[in-house]
Amino acid sequence: MTNTKLTNQAQIEGLLFISGDEGITLGDLAKISGFMKPAVLAILQDLKKKYEDDPASAFILLESDQTYRLATKPQLAEIIKHYFEVPLTVPLTKALLEVLAIVAYRQPITRLEIDDIRGVQSSGSLQKLMVRGLVDTHGRLDAPGRPFLYSTTPTFLNYFGLSDLDELPPLPDQDELEMSNNGDIFLEALQAREERKDDN
Repeated sequence: MTNTKLTNQAQIEGLLFISGDEGITLGDLAKISGFMKPAVLAILQDLKKKYEDDPASAFILLESDQTYRLATKPQLAEIIKHYFEVPLTVPLTKALLEVLAIVAYRQPITRLEIDDIRGVQSSGSLQKLMVRGLVDTHGRLDAPGRPFLYSTTPTFLNYFGLSDLDELPPLPDQDELEMSNNGDIFLEALQAREERKDDN
């Protein structure tokens, strides 16, 4: 019985983690996990208490309008801020460039749409790009859960030496895009612009 409860709790915790800053509704937690809502609520309460009572845990569980999300404890604000500031001194990684390229070509776009193109979770990359000022939220999608929409910023244009988004290199034909299962096509197009910028 204990093992079953731990397994169920791990599934809910995993869904909370993967949902990122946007969180996940009670209904979606129940639908995806296959658990009844009262059972999900009980697991959420157990997780909330576990995080609050454990000084070794970095997390707290937040709830707003039946949407739940993991967040870090306020006491970690300084070290987390430092974490996001330190990478500003190093070049953009391939993962960051890939997410940035997808946002640039498909904006405004939700995190789930970015995840679908890349096949991996992108919330961490989006946070880093926002800290660098290259991406920002641009309202919410009028859909269940009202996910954030992400767009590039004027800092993005300056970084790549663009006057406006019309100067982005063209993407391949739509048929080739539809056959792509990752962000490589977007990344290659954006890198072509960066290479031309470096040559000037």
